[in-house]
Amino acid sequence: MKVAIGSINPVKIEAVRSIIVRVWPGAIITGVDVDTGVRAMPMSDDECQIGARNRARAARQMAMADLGVGIEGGVHEEKGVLMLTAWTVVINAHGLEGVGGSGRIPIPQALAERVRAGEELGHIMDDVLNESNIKQKGGAVGALTGGLVLRQEALALGVAYAMAPFVSPQLFA
Repeated sequence: MKVAIGSINPVKIEAVRSIIVRVWPGAIITGVDVDTGVRAMPMSDDECQIGARNRARAARQMAMADLGVGIEGGVHEEKGVLMLTAWTVVINAHGLEGVGGSGRIPIPQALAERVRAGEELGHIMDDVLNESNIKQKGGAVGALTGGLVLRQEALALGVAYAMAPFVSPQLFA
C-alpha cells in the first residue's frame, strides 16, 4: 500500500502515519508538496474541505499512490466565534472518498480579529508566543490547550475519521 500525503509538513505526515500504520503496517508513506487551490488561511469548513480534497487528489496522482490524503487546517465562524478546525480527505484510485474533521476550539478574540484582518493564524501564534513555525510543532491547538492536545493528535483524529469508509466498507456500501 502506497499512501501519499499532500504536504511536506512533518506534523501532518506523522499524523497520517500514526493512523495508516495501524491499518496497513507495511504501508509506504510519503509527503509531497502540492497546491491546495485555497487561501493560506482557509476561512470556512467548505474552504478547508476543498483544500483537503485538492491536496489528496494531487498527492495521489503525483506519487502514483493507492491512497491520497489531504489535510487542511483553517477557521470557521460559528455564531460570531471564530473556531480553529481542520479537515481531512482520503481518496483512492477508484474514487472512494472519506472525509473527517478534527475537533474545534474557539480562538481568543484578540487573535480572531487578526485572522479576520487577513493574517494567518500560524504567524499570529509565532508572533504572540515569540516562537517560530509553531504549525510544525504543537500548533495553535497545542498553545490554546496548554499542551493538552497537540496539533499532530488533533489532525490524527481527522485522519482516523476519514479512514472510516476504508476500514468499515460494509457500513458505507
